[in-house]
Amino acid sequence: MSVMGNTAMRFDEEQSMLLDYARSFCADRGGLNAAREHLETPLEYSPAVWEEMAAMGWTGIGLPEELGGAGLGIGAAVPVAESLGKFLMGTPLISTMLAAQLLLRADGSAAADVLRSIAGGDAACVAELESEDWAALPGKTVIDEAGLLQGQKRLVMDAQSARWMAVLALVGGDVALAVVDAATLSADALSPRVLIDNTHRAADVSFVDVEPALVVTGEKVLAALRDYRLLGALLVAAESTGAAAACLDVTVDYLKTRKQFGKLIGSYQALKHPSVDILNMMDSARSFVYHASSLMGPEALGRDQEIACRMAKAQATDTLKFAGDRAVQFHGGMGFTWDCDAQLFIRRAQGAQQQFGDAQHHRQRLAALLLDE
Repeated sequence: MSVMGNTAMRFDEEQSMLLDYARSFCADRGGLNAAREHLETPLEYSPAVWEEMAAMGWTGIGLPEELGGAGLGIGAAVPVAESLGKFLMGTPLISTMLAAQLLLRADGSAAADVLRSIAGGDAACVAELESEDWAALPGKTVIDEAGLLQGQKRLVMDAQSARWMAVLALVGGDVALAVVDAATLSADALSPRVLIDNTHRAADVSFVDVEPALVVTGEKVLAALRDYRLLGALLVAAESTGAAAACLDVTVDYLKTRKQFGKLIGSYQALKHPSVDILNMMDSARSFVYHASSLMGPEALGRDQEIACRMAKAQATDTLKFAGDRAVQFHGGMGFTWDCDAQLFIRRAQGAQQQFGDAQHHRQRLAALLLDE
């Protein structure tokens, strides 16, 4: 009997079509050269590419049809996230899909207008962190007696791109979601942060006397927050699995062309074996990711879904970290320079490891789920 309990895995026709099209689109619009073009720009992507994604309905993949979405469920976002990672595309798509899921699961009826806006192509993000603890609840960000939002959030992914921000805050001691239109923020509200992964963007956001467009309260908020964090771990795992595949391609191409002592370095077992290890780890990560996507539904996530998401995140980000490290080492001294593409992958690995909790964070919680029964 599997320790996981549920080992279901499905890859339906819709996911297959999405994967094929997403790979084709991202290969055409993304890749290493495109990623490098935007490393030092205010946004890490081309607005024209984002408009194309919105026109294809990707921002509404996980939303129901009555809210303008595709009605495919959040599991259908996994092949898209994998393709984004494969071609190092740093658009705000993942942040937008996750913000939509948080609002949908907290109170889809109250947030209907915002969700339709997101499905129509408006980017969104979640302002959650006040510290480095991914399990923490808001403590200093509050909605005061006048109904105004006060506080500060750290490392808000894609804050520079977002039209809507779902902000975790306290209302009378209870956790709530304040939905903020970014247009209402002051000019100096965003303080861009320098990330180790230059293919993504984040900022600290200050909220001073901000009037939310919507405040969502009630018992579902905490349950929605829990689901959001697990779904975030899953989509980052999918993105990391795609990036690991690209990293392996870059590494193998180098091993097949670089000669040392008159021989291709790819002929040495000391380099062959770690390359095979990357491939095996990547296949395991992909299995975990698509197993988790098979369990996703509109209902609140249960024990099986939690186990699957945490396993996927731990395996996928460890795989990318190992692949990036080997890529740098195999490229020798050049691998430590900014001009070497291996740098993009090891930096992506370091960033992805921390998003929604690192591998140790998830394995500690898996131990409680799997071993303490």
